[in-house]
Amino acid sequence: MTELAVKPSVAATRWWRDAVIYQVYVRSFADADGDGVGDLPGVRGRLPYLADLGVDALWLTPFYTSPMADFGYDVADYRDVDPIFGSLADARALIEDAHARGLRIIVDVVPNHTSDRHAWFAAALLGEPGGPERERYVFREGRGAAGELPPNDWESVFGGPAWTRVEDGQWYLHLFAREQPDLNWDNPEVHAEFADVLRFWLDLGVDGFRIDVAHGMVKAPGLPDVGYPGHVEMIGVADVPFFDQDGVHEIHRTWRRILDSYQGERIGVAEAWAPTPERLARYVRPDELHQAFNFHFLKAPWDAAVFRSVIEESLTTAALVGAPSTWVLSNHDVKRHVTRYGGGELGLRRARAAALLMLALPGSAYVYQGDELGLPEVLDLPEEYLCDPQRLRAPDSGRDGCRVPIPWTQAGGPTHGFAPADTVRSWLPLPADWCNLSVEAQLRDEASMLNLYRAALRIRRSLPQLGEAPLTWVDAPAGALAFSREGALTCLANFTGEWVEAPGSLGELLLASSAPVVAGGVVRLAPDSVTWWSGGRPAL
Repeated sequence: MTELAVKPSVAATRWWRDAVIYQVYVRSFADADGDGVGDLPGVRGRLPYLADLGVDALWLTPFYTSPMADFGYDVADYRDVDPIFGSLADARALIEDAHARGLRIIVDVVPNHTSDRHAWFAAALLGEPGGPERERYVFREGRGAAGELPPNDWESVFGGPAWTRVEDGQWYLHLFAREQPDLNWDNPEVHAEFADVLRFWLDLGVDGFRIDVAHGMVKAPGLPDVGYPGHVEMIGVADVPFFDQDGVHEIHRTWRRILDSYQGERIGVAEAWAPTPERLARYVRPDELHQAFNFHFLKAPWDAAVFRSVIEESLTTAALVGAPSTWVLSNHDVKRHVTRYGGGELGLRRARAAALLMLALPGSAYVYQGDELGLPEVLDLPEEYLCDPQRLRAPDSGRDGCRVPIPWTQAGGPTHGFAPADTVRSWLPLPADWCNLSVEAQLRDEASMLNLYRAALRIRRSLPQLGEAPLTWVDAPAGALAFSREGALTCLANFTGEWVEAPGSLGELLLASSAPVVAGGVVRLAPDSVTWWSGGRPAL
């Protein structure tokens, strides 16, 4: 593999259109104080690793004050740091140090709901029905002769009814856990509060926000019944009255004006589910948010035809509104793709290939912490550790297995360097054999997943054409895909379990490969592999 020179750091303007953004699940990235939970000083201490990896920005999951019913996505104070993660001074120092290393910082904002420990909700419980305190949330009278039934048939994403009754008989809406009451975005006070929250963090220096449940703040007028069970399965597939309502777009337009009022291209990234690609594209219109996650790519099975269809649909849809496409393989809410792609050596081989495929596509790529190490889903966590509220929906739907901490060292006690060596227990236990998947072990192995990512990101930075330049499909063998990027790079992906012969027009120089390439009279590519070529014809 040929290593190319690294291009200069990206300019402030439009940096986000082709950025590689690394998701830090703060609880599980690095623990500086030895309590078994990752924290902001831990992230700060690992900034050299992230800069050397070659990513452009970090997205940090919530670190705000929270009782942790949903691990920080139940926020009690949006303007402070929970002591388990550090302090506001730690957040400020992390932002400053990241910027000094050329890394931008994106933080989560959670606008659909608060914690039930938020001061507003405490006041709502003490207030009278119909009073101003309750108007900040979605309170309703129940149905039935004595109001004993929920106001409608909506179901929680975490299982069970989306309504909980309070002592005076009213019900409040929570589309997630009962500890996460939904805010009432018909109330101007809610709009003003979140505008102020955004400005607070922008003034502190953050470069943007990932907006949790960006499709969920506005509900259909009258809160109508869905009319059938199994609502979770319909999210992103069919119209439902509690998600993707037209009113959310005015909120995002307002937020875009706030972002645009700051220097440095501050961005908004939507976690949005919509029933059609056209409706998803509305979140990234020029006057709304900058990016929206591409969950169709994440969910695609390992199949050449499916991947081509998803790629084409994603590029076409984004082009309708002039937005960049985004690509992601895993995150903190889904099983890791090594496991989804078959697990074991098969899953790892496909994950290596998927990394090169994703990084060759136009637009912006997201890397979930541990993707670069090839971490699998941990499927055998002891029962006493399993505490994800999503397990209320179904025991096998929990997200704990993709949130196991990062292994940093081959030694370092049971936490493999995630925490100080004398730390006996981390919040989720690391498998003993993860010492061999650790950063330390993989840096020593030229053929490791980590070094594949490092090399691919160096090449990507060296080729400006890999930003937003068009993708042109190239003829490929059955079960394979090939595309060219402005003549600078051709990517060939073999989705089959067989060796395939490379087309004669790929390129002169092999830039990167997820698996060995056999040369001779004919170039042959390994099963479940991806290669990058530069030039006119393949010749090794």
